[in-house]
Amino acid sequence: MSQIYKSEDGARAIHERYREILALWPVPNRQFTVPTRAGDTFVIACGAEDAPPVFLFHGSASTSFMWIMDAAALAAHFRVYAVDLIGEPGLSARTRYKPGGEEHALWLDDAFSALSVSKAALVGVSLGGWLALDYAIRRTERVTALALICPAGIGKLKNFLLKAFPYFFLGEWGRKRLRAMVMGRAYTQRGPVPKVVEDFLGLIFRNFTPRRDPIPPASDDELQRLKMPIAIFLGGEDALIDSVDTKRRAETLLPQAEIDFDPNIGHFIPTPTAKIVAFLSRANGI
Repeated sequence: MSQIYKSEDGARAIHERYREILALWPVPNRQFTVPTRAGDTFVIACGAEDAPPVFLFHGSASTSFMWIMDAAALAAHFRVYAVDLIGEPGLSARTRYKPGGEEHALWLDDAFSALSVSKAALVGVSLGGWLALDYAIRRTERVTALALICPAGIGKLKNFLLKAFPYFFLGEWGRKRLRAMVMGRAYTQRGPVPKVVEDFLGLIFRNFTPRRDPIPPASDDELQRLKMPIAIFLGGEDALIDSVDTKRRAETLLPQAEIDFDPNIGHFIPTPTAKIVAFLSRANGI
């Protein structure tokens, strides 16, 4: 079992708070786990069962709670499956695979099968964006569209750890400062973050050990294999992802991609829900 939490008490505290937040999900939903080769995988399903399926993948050191403000708009048009990534602080198995192999795709194969989904659109943020991209490359025939928000896996990664290292020793102030550095101006200037969100993020930062394995960028040939509709949302001040390099490679290798580049925001991009709904509606012909 991977040691992704600093203690079992910390893991329980995160999960208890998470379940409290999930009780606030804004539309009727079903919360359950499906069996996979990586262990049980937690899913929140909402929207009409006969609507086009859309999978949502959150980022690193997060959970599907991040979609709570977007769920109603997406569920009005699609059958939504918000998936807690394995090895992250949600309610899925603690299993962690290194990026670059077939393991994540096989895990998602199992999830698709358990949900009786043959193909779907994928929406992913950061690490979840890489996961969506990786699955689309390996299972092109199963992905109808990709919406990627500050995704890893296209451009280079920045060496943020060196800059961030001193803040690890500065307690709660240091943890808050790190979150602000990662998220960027759109996070720090958006006004007060709801206390329930701030408290939950703080609980995760105190009790969870983030992934450190580098994510290799996809090759030119792999990216050119993608022919489905793609939308990419990038922030020019991203502290983790080289968004300029991501934009350059996407423009060169993914000519069908709709690229939304805001030079004044960082890794935190307020979810462009209306744009994603419009993009997925076009991709699905609705």
